[in-house]
Amino acid sequence: MKRFLLRHKKLHLWLAADLLALALFYLLRPNTVLMNFLADSLTAPLRRAIASATYLTDISIMEVLCILLVVLAAAYLLWSAAAVYRAAGRRWDRLYSSLLGAASFGLSIWAAFCLLWGINCWSDGFQTRSGIYARSVAEEELYSTTLYIAHQLAGSAGNVSRDENGSFAVSRQEILSQSVHAYDALEKQFPFLAYDDVGVKGVHFSRVMSHLDFTGIFCPFTAEANVNMDSPASRLPCTAAHELAHQRGFFSEQECNFLGILASTTSGIPAYEYSGWLTAFVYAGNALYSVDRESYWAIRALLPAEVERDLADSAAYWDQFAQKLPQQVSNTVYDGVLKAWGDDRGIRSYGTVVDLLVVWYTDILQNASE
Repeated sequence: MKRFLLRHKKLHLWLAADLLALALFYLLRPNTVLMNFLADSLTAPLRRAIASATYLTDISIMEVLCILLVVLAAAYLLWSAAAVYRAAGRRWDRLYSSLLGAASFGLSIWAAFCLLWGINCWSDGFQTRSGIYARSVAEEELYSTTLYIAHQLAGSAGNVSRDENGSFAVSRQEILSQSVHAYDALEKQFPFLAYDDVGVKGVHFSRVMSHLDFTGIFCPFTAEANVNMDSPASRLPCTAAHELAHQRGFFSEQECNFLGILASTTSGIPAYEYSGWLTAFVYAGNALYSVDRESYWAIRALLPAEVERDLADSAAYWDQFAQKLPQQVSNTVYDGVLKAWGDDRGIRSYGTVVDLLVVWYTDILQNASE
């Protein structure tokens, strides 16, 4: 046994280091004070340093690394299989070292993820830092909020470029370039959102993201906010603002949905304002539809033809991927990931954004009526 352990000493030490790092993280993560300190003093500066390198190019380094990872994994599998075959009398020993090496590498990636991003899951989120909390909402509040959002959406629909069919036609590159100013106004209201924005990056193989039901993704390893450039452009600005919320260190998907909408609608950038109201209507409208279809359709009738066109374009695009195996597998895995990180509602947690929207806009409506 001793000879066996010594023969694989480096791999065993690598594995032990991974397990120790992960054990410390899981042991210490309930300590919110410590997690807040690490998030502010360690992971945030570290991600900014990484971003200073990855944003030297417009190419998504995350995408490059994903491709390299697939190629290296395939090469390692073939190399290991050949090594085991050539090992003759030591095949089990060679197989063990190959599997141990793969496991150690995988655990190292997981440990790095916990350091660069997992800590933020256990630190204070937007609700805690702002004092704005989601709560159960009355149907009347949901109706009033949806009606308010619909009016704002209708008013902003004519402020964006459109093609001959009336569809949203703002250039995707223009949307990416404007992303650096998406949070300018909101940062004044919430100073803790301040961040030296470097913008978002478009993914080259965006069609793959659509098959997996992703409109955007923040990569903590490269500190990049990445967006799907193949999906309908009318929702792209709000998606960009969502990913920029992650880049600011907020882990929660529902909070980033809310922040994406809030940043977009207050940005002063026409394309972002429209996209924010459109996204807000989709969330609030779907919630209202589930409890009062008649009221939903009455509000929907107030929307101009341009908005209906954008809603139809978006629905048609995503329908081609609906219920297909890649999307089902992706949603199942992502649902499990969300639950593993403490969100018992999984993908359904996206509904929480509606509660935050109602809380926010109910306050605005009440102030307007006084």
